[in-house]
Amino acid sequence: MTWLAVLALAAGGFGAAAALLGLPRQAYALLGVVLALGLAGYALQGTPDMTGAPRQARVQAAIDAEPLIAARRAMFGPTLPPSRYVTVADGFLRQGRTREAAAFLNTAVRDDPGDAEAWTALGNALATHAGGTLTPAASLAFAAARQGAPGNPAPLYFEGLAAIRSGRPGEALPLWQRALATTPADAPYRPVLAAQLEQLQRVLAGGPPAPPALPRPR
Repeated sequence: MTWLAVLALAAGGFGAAAALLGLPRQAYALLGVVLALGLAGYALQGTPDMTGAPRQARVQAAIDAEPLIAARRAMFGPTLPPSRYVTVADGFLRQGRTREAAAFLNTAVRDDPGDAEAWTALGNALATHAGGTLTPAASLAFAAARQGAPGNPAPLYFEGLAAIRSGRPGEALPLWQRALATTPADAPYRPVLAAQLEQLQRVLAGGPPAPPALPRPR
């Protein structure tokens, strides 16, 4: 069992703990991301040549879409709707149509180069289209998102997630550390992000992941 599988299974364990502790609803988006995409990334490592199985790749992309979208919305603010292009692109992503999603998001960032959520969504779409790989194009999209919203942890978090899915956890560590540092103290998803970072640090250090200490409900 690789570190990625361990990380994903650990996420499931503290997901149950979070439910018992009554974490805010927004926090569950990030729990879903690591559980769903961590396991998906482990599966994709066993079949890196997704070009030979386009149908399977599309099905997997559709499965991955919902936790990605939910977590992105939680970080950018569920009360602030995204642009119409992002909304349409999300619909394509839920169908596993990553190429169409990326095309709409390219239009979104051309229309508004400062739209950090559109850039973040584009980075996610490009990485998902590549079977979960952090491609140079996806990295550029996340970098543009950071420029548009330097105080938002989402671009850092999702670039780190893509690095993990690419089998490059060492690259994810500084990204997730910076993401946590820029997360507001009262953000409902902060405890989950901190717990995920702790799990990643444990695995990189060669130790077994332990259930993190989650806060008591307020």
